[in-house]
Amino acid sequence: MAEIVLCRIDSRLIHGQVMTKWVNQSQANKIIVVSDSLAADEFMLEIYLMAAPAGVKVECYSRADAVKLWKENQFGSGRVLLLLPDLESMKAVYGGGIEVRDIQVGGLGGAPNRKVVFQNITLDDADVEKLVYLQNAGVKVIFQTIPEDVPQNLDAILKKYNN
Repeated sequence: MAEIVLCRIDSRLIHGQVMTKWVNQSQANKIIVVSDSLAADEFMLEIYLMAAPAGVKVECYSRADAVKLWKENQFGSGRVLLLLPDLESMKAVYGGGIEVRDIQVGGLGGAPNRKVVFQNITLDDADVEKLVYLQNAGVKVIFQTIPEDVPQNLDAILKKYNN
């Protein structure tokens, strides 16, 4: 059984120094990306695989395949950084049975009807609903873009969102 050492929500997925810092901080030796669109796009998937830090195995699955793999062997072995592009994907795999105790929201890009709540992280009402669902299910939710940031808990973020 693999150990999920970090579960991160970041719309940019695998990207540069930030990802290298999180891999080092968590001592992950495997990144599992859960993204329906990336799993279906061989060209983009190759680009993301090349962006991974040296010595780190990267696997990419659709939501359904990730849940299936979790149920079969809990991602095999290793120290896993579970990486998802959005809260919809997180809620889907959590509801499918992938057990996480902590979620780090690290990057959700801007769009109309979204509010900036922490650095480059934006939320809308649907995101808030998913975050509250996860927190009520017993998942600890924090917001942190880089390891040097002081993590913000969901309650503090919701106060900013509601102001």
